[in-house]
Amino acid sequence: MRFVDFLKATVMLSAGSATFLGTLTVLSVRDDVEPRFMGVAIGWWIAAALIGAWVGRRNAASPPIARLLADARMQMSLPEMRPGLTLLNRLWPLLFSTIGAAALGVFVPQVSAVAAGFAIIWALAWRRQDAAVAAIEDRDGFRFYIDKTPPFAPIRLIRTPGLRTG
Repeated sequence: MRFVDFLKATVMLSAGSATFLGTLTVLSVRDDVEPRFMGVAIGWWIAAALIGAWVGRRNAASPPIARLLADARMQMSLPEMRPGLTLLNRLWPLLFSTIGAAALGVFVPQVSAVAAGFAIIWALAWRRQDAAVAAIEDRDGFRFYIDKTPPFAPIRLIRTPGLRTG
């Protein structure tokens, strides 16, 4: 899977998680919890959006992504393409935290409200990283792909020759 596509999918899945958890929170507290709770939850979501927008404001690759790109090993052939398995292998923490927060959020809506805020931060903080990586790929004439690694191992990238555009 191309690293650029992985970054886009990460942002979209994080935003989907935030939407799901926020909706679950609203549905869970319709009649049960005191009215101040939704005000606090919405305040947290707005604060989370501001934090995420601030953290993700730069157009350059973040330092961890820049290190990951610099450490990518060169390979002349494309790696095996299994996007679904790659997403599950690398984004399992998002899946488990969303499922866990949803399960607890049915009984304790505060959990899903807080988790939705963190998913908002994550989605907004990473929203420009795919464009930064694509710009590096276009500049250097390489394509970056995710290497096959175990789920608990750090992510590794493979650099393959691409078509130089500039």
